[in-house]
Amino acid sequence: MTTLPRRGVLKSLPLAAGAVITASTTAAQAVSRRHDDRTAFPQPETRRTPPWTNSLTTQLTVGFGEQVLPGVGIIRTRTYEGAVPGPTLRVRPGDDLRITHINALPPDTAGPHHDINVPHRFNTFNLHTHGMHVDPTGDADNVFRSFEPAGVPGAATGHRSSITVPAGHPAGTFWYHPHHHGSTATQLLGGMAGVIVVEGDIDEVPEIAAARDIVVCVNELRLDGGRVPDLTWEGAFEGLASTFLVNGAKNPVLTIAPGEVQRWRIVHAGALTPLSLRLDGHRMHQIAQDGITFMAPVASSTLGLPMGGRADVLVRGGEPGTYELITDGVDRPLMTLVVTGPARDMPLPADLPGRPTSLPAPARIRNVAFRNYSNVFSGDFRNAYRILGDGETPHADASAGRRDLSWGRFAPDHVNHRIRLGEVEEWTVANDSHSHPHHPFHLHTNHFLVTAVNGRPLATPVWHDTASIPPRGTITFRLRAEDFVGRSLLHCHQVQHGDEGMMQIIEYVR
Repeated sequence: MTTLPRRGVLKSLPLAAGAVITASTTAAQAVSRRHDDRTAFPQPETRRTPPWTNSLTTQLTVGFGEQVLPGVGIIRTRTYEGAVPGPTLRVRPGDDLRITHINALPPDTAGPHHDINVPHRFNTFNLHTHGMHVDPTGDADNVFRSFEPAGVPGAATGHRSSITVPAGHPAGTFWYHPHHHGSTATQLLGGMAGVIVVEGDIDEVPEIAAARDIVVCVNELRLDGGRVPDLTWEGAFEGLASTFLVNGAKNPVLTIAPGEVQRWRIVHAGALTPLSLRLDGHRMHQIAQDGITFMAPVASSTLGLPMGGRADVLVRGGEPGTYELITDGVDRPLMTLVVTGPARDMPLPADLPGRPTSLPAPARIRNVAFRNYSNVFSGDFRNAYRILGDGETPHADASAGRRDLSWGRFAPDHVNHRIRLGEVEEWTVANDSHSHPHHPFHLHTNHFLVTAVNGRPLATPVWHDTASIPPRGTITFRLRAEDFVGRSLLHCHQVQHGDEGMMQIIEYVR
C-alpha cells in the first residue's frame, strides 16, 4: 500500500485523475478553462488488499486541517487522512480489514451532558462500515465504541478495528463514516466519509469488466466562513447553504467517448439533503442498490438516493457535447460529463448475478413510526425526534405512572427490538412528521427487502440498507437477519435527527 502525505493527497488528485481516466481530455480541459469552479475529474486515493494476502491493513488519521478544495476555496474541517472524501478501501469476500484509527483531534472541551440526545463530544468518533454484513460487536462494526482524542488522559494512541468480510458477502459499493452518538452529524457534514468497495462476481460480468470503474462520492458540507460549525444548538446548520462536492471537488468534469460504457459507484455521503439525480441527455442503467446487485439493469431518467444510499449505474456516452448531473433543490450541477473522442461500441449486460427478490411469509409483524415534535424542550435543543410504535423506548418513570419527555428517544441501555436469526419479519415504517419530511430508515448489519410503498406493492421488490420513507407515508419491508448476533442499531439517516434521539437498539439473537 502506498500512502500519500496528507497535503499531497488533495494536490495530486487532478493529475492522478488524468492518468486514470484517459489522455483524451481536451474537451474537458477546455470546459475547465471556461469555468474556474471546475476541475478534471478526481478519484479518491485507493487502498486495496494486496494480491498475495487476504488482509488489508491500513491507518486512518482524523484531524483538523486546512484544505484547498477546487471551486470552494480554503476550508478547515475534520477529515480522514486530510482529504474529502477519505481513501477508498477495496477488499474481497473472505478478507480481513484491519484499521488503526488515530484521533489527532483536540480533547473535547465540554463536560458530560445530562441528556444523551443532545449533540456533544464532537472530537470523539468511531467507525461504521455502512451497509456491510459484518459482525456488529467487539472490534468490528461496533458503533458503541468511543475513539477518544489522543490527548485525553488514559486514551489509546491508536484505536483498532478488525473486520472480517464473510466469504459470501455481496460484491458492491459500501462506505464508512463515524457513528458516535452525538457527534455524527457534525463530523459527516465536515466530510468525514469514505467508500468501501467489495469486489466479486458482478465485476466479472464481461460488459461490466470492460467498463471504467469510477467512484462518485457526493459529500454535503455546511460551511460558515470556511468552517463547518459544531452542532451546539438546534439551528447551527440553518441558514447555511449546502456545498455539494463530488470526490472533493465542486462540479468536476468527467470525459466519456460516444458509445463508451462507464460504471459509476454513486455514494450519497451527505447528512441532510436527499438527492434526485438526472443526467442531461442520458439514461442511467442501474445495476445495484445499496451494494446488492439487481437481476438485470434497470434504465431510468431519475435516480433517487436518500442520505446514506448508494447506487451502481452504467452510463453510455451519447452524442458529443457537454451534459450536467443535477439534483432537485440545488442550483448548480454536481458534476459535468463531456462526451468527446472517437466513438466506441460497448454493449450493456442483459443479465446480472443478482440476489432473488422474495422472502417467505413473515413469522412476526412490527409497526414503527418516525415522528418529531417541535419546541417541547427548553434550552438549545427544543425539538424531540422519536421512534414510536412497537418497541418504543418507554417513559423513564413509567413504573410510577408519570409521563416524562424521554419516551420514544434513544436510550443506550434499552433494547427496543430482539430479532431472531433466520426468522422472517415484516415491518411497516411510517413517517408521521410534518416539519421534517425526510426520514431515511437505516438498518445496521442486515439488508431488508422493500415490498411496498404507501401500501402499494412494488412490481419488483428492492433490497436496501437505507430507504426513504415518503412524507406522511410508509414503507413495508421483509427482513431475515443472518449470521451475526449482538447489539446493533436502526435510526433515521438524516443524522442530526439520529443524534437527537431518532434511533433504536436492536439485538440479533439465535
